[in-house]
Amino acid sequence: MLKKIMLASAILLSTSAIGLSADLTESNPVPPIALETPAFTWTGAYIGISGGAGWLNGSTTKMGRYHDQQDFDGTVFGGFAGYNWQFSNGIVAGIEGDIEYNSNDEKFFGYRTFGTDWQGSARGRLGYAFDRLMVFGTAGWTMAKGHIEFPGASESETFSGWTAGAGVDYAVTDKVFLRGEYRYSDFGSKEIVRGMNVDFDQSVVKVGLAVKF
Repeated sequence: MLKKIMLASAILLSTSAIGLSADLTESNPVPPIALETPAFTWTGAYIGISGGAGWLNGSTTKMGRYHDQQDFDGTVFGGFAGYNWQFSNGIVAGIEGDIEYNSNDEKFFGYRTFGTDWQGSARGRLGYAFDRLMVFGTAGWTMAKGHIEFPGASESETFSGWTAGAGVDYAVTDKVFLRGEYRYSDFGSKEIVRGMNVDFDQSVVKVGLAVKF
């Protein structure tokens, strides 16, 4: 009989403890932990690839007397890298460099072929960020290798000048962004062969894909 009474008491105490525990859980719920998602920032280094179309305007003067002018349509493809600093007011400042294969050829005076092989630039950038969308302007120094070919010979020179443009970057993830850009480059003039001076400038529209670190 005593064993039965003790067993019943144990069962009653266990049931009471379970009920009390449930009451405490219901009356004092543990608040969920709030996880804050860090705000996106453009600050950091990046590297990418880009390509597009170029429209080059070239003119040449032969022996100071004869003049010819041609329009060149070509393509550009290459890579770029840079670093951005984003400030609390949404302003983004940065530096960037690029080097690209620049393909175009056209004839001057009917038999001399002029074209470019590659181009590069070092520029500053200034933009404004609308969260993951950034609009920017850019300007700086540029250079390009130009060549001229004619029967029996060919010569090449490195031209240098200035470049400026504008574009938009859009971050599809925290680490990857897309780019659309227009740039105008004035490569200046140079005597590429004796007695022949070449002057050219170029407009380029291109798109790019980059990874941010």
